[in-house]
Amino acid sequence: MKIGVFVCHCGTNIAATVDVERVSQEAAKEPRVKFSTTYRYMCSDPGQNLIKEAVKKHHLDRIVIASCSPSLHEKTFRKCAEKAGVNPYLMEMANIREHCSWVHQDRVEATAKAIELIRLALAKVSRNKPLEYLYIPIEKKVLIIGGGIAGIQSAIDIAFANYPAVILEREPSIGGRMARFDKTFPTLDCAACILTPKMVTVSQSKHVTMHTYSEIEGVKGHVGDFTVTIRKKARSVDINKCTGCGACYNKCPVRVPSEFDMGLGKRTAIYIPFPQAVPNVPVIDRQNCLWFTKQKCGICKKICPFEAIDYDMQDEIIEEKFGAIIVASGFTQFNHAVYGEYGYGKYKDAITGLHFERMANSSGPTGGKIIRPSDGKEARDVVFIQCVGSRDEQKGLSYCSRLCCMYTAKHALLLKEHNKDAQAYVFYIDIRAAGKNYEEFVKKVQDEYGAVYLRGRVSRIFEKSGKLIVRGADTLSGAQIEIKADLVVLATGLVAQPDAPGLARMLHIPYDRNNLFTEAHPKLAPVETITSGVFLTGACQSPKDIPDTVATASAASVKALGLMVQDRLQREPLVAKVDAKTCSGCFACIQACSFTAIEEEEIEDKRLKKKRLIAKVLEGVCTGCGNCTAVCRMSAIDLEGFSNRQIMEEIEAL
Repeated sequence: MKIGVFVCHCGTNIAATVDVERVSQEAAKEPRVKFSTTYRYMCSDPGQNLIKEAVKKHHLDRIVIASCSPSLHEKTFRKCAEKAGVNPYLMEMANIREHCSWVHQDRVEATAKAIELIRLALAKVSRNKPLEYLYIPIEKKVLIIGGGIAGIQSAIDIAFANYPAVILEREPSIGGRMARFDKTFPTLDCAACILTPKMVTVSQSKHVTMHTYSEIEGVKGHVGDFTVTIRKKARSVDINKCTGCGACYNKCPVRVPSEFDMGLGKRTAIYIPFPQAVPNVPVIDRQNCLWFTKQKCGICKKICPFEAIDYDMQDEIIEEKFGAIIVASGFTQFNHAVYGEYGYGKYKDAITGLHFERMANSSGPTGGKIIRPSDGKEARDVVFIQCVGSRDEQKGLSYCSRLCCMYTAKHALLLKEHNKDAQAYVFYIDIRAAGKNYEEFVKKVQDEYGAVYLRGRVSRIFEKSGKLIVRGADTLSGAQIEIKADLVVLATGLVAQPDAPGLARMLHIPYDRNNLFTEAHPKLAPVETITSGVFLTGACQSPKDIPDTVATASAASVKALGLMVQDRLQREPLVAKVDAKTCSGCFACIQACSFTAIEEEEIEDKRLKKKRLIAKVLEGVCTGCGNCTAVCRMSAIDLEGFSNRQIMEEIEAL
């Protein structure tokens, strides 16, 4: 056994606190160490060439790299070892930066600790054994959960590469939140004008399948081979027969508040959410349809010339296989009912920004007029309140929702465009306009459109003489402010969907305390998750505007396509292994496994001369977390690359 030790200066990140030359000299004295040296940047091309040359010259068969965190460069050095002719799993890293130089100031103590860390790595690498990569087949199809702009863009990118994509959307139409917007900031493009062409592109693509009005029921399998159970809810309209003529919903006698219009308008019991809906096929709301509630009416079925109405239609459960999954499940609004002082729910004229969007939209329930919902009169004085639910640990959420400053500025501009005599007042904490041309847009709203920005919180809103009296403070002038408003618009924050934790558990991906999905690494893997083959895009991960959402959608698509183009997928061999001779079949490991990577297997026990059940690890699913090894009572499960013998060798070395 000939081990080479390579100690990195990492510029001054390590060398400023650790005497790297002494560390190298001490490492050279250890048994089985054939060669030891240092270099300023071991991860650089010259540093890696140094390793390759040393392996060749000194016939090294194992390598220890003393540098930074393995999470940054373990793959780099494994490839380096492989190119040098050493099995990549006969290389170990000693983290003397994050675990040593960065957390200590005393040079003598830090140097001593670095030497000990290298001794640990030497002990472990001496017990390492050559491992070979695992290879698994790949299902050449991508599932996209969510049909908003993030999901649509992902589908377009995947279809462009001629790979099949399936969009799963719970609503009757794709389009998501963006379909409700009037214009987008800072360019003031018509939201429908830029979204609708993408929706049509998806619907006409031969590579894209849409399951609308559908929900995910379960996920099994692993990267390259996910089996997904989908519930296609009964529309009561045959999507293959319907032509979208509209005769059914034009004659329907039932009128209920429209969810798409935020309750400001009405829809029928059989309806399409909005005129540009894709697919342009109606769905029957069984909770309000007279046929389903009272066995009366049936007009839609009588007048449909294509016999597309089917009252007996049932939910359909289907299973499909996918090689990768992109999560684009979006966001919802913060429930601002906790802010009783703002009067939402008590006063009809206190609304949210999404209500304002539907008012401002020319195809919306008010025909583009900004009105008071209480009496239908045009609103003149409008107060906008920022950070409702955001940056408030007492009643809301600690994080900034990023968009509120900008969409409020847009609303103030739209107000003036729709009513030249109107006046906008904006209560804010501070302005966060970090995107391209965002700061200029806010400045334009103030200077050219006359929006009055007041730095301070609103303390109370109450009704008097048909007006909403808004009381607050302007902290810049120190004055108390009272405004008689026709309309109050609350800039509610963006939060995770209520079923986000359930979806995360299905996909075995982590989520934070705010139920937002967590990426594998915020810098190096921003759209990946710890579950291979599952990627994130859009506001399900964190609040994002449209440009950032589209960018992450394309990024997630590229990652998914990176799997699709491979004939077979290479996987790390650092997985659990079961010793069939000692496994007792207690299956505590199955309960401990967070990734459903262990199942029961029946074997023929020659010693006992009968069949018995033991645990079997699905290597393609296993992530090497080690939970199973910790709970195994018989020590029948070991983890390749982190075996009990290897860990004990490290402990003994101390």
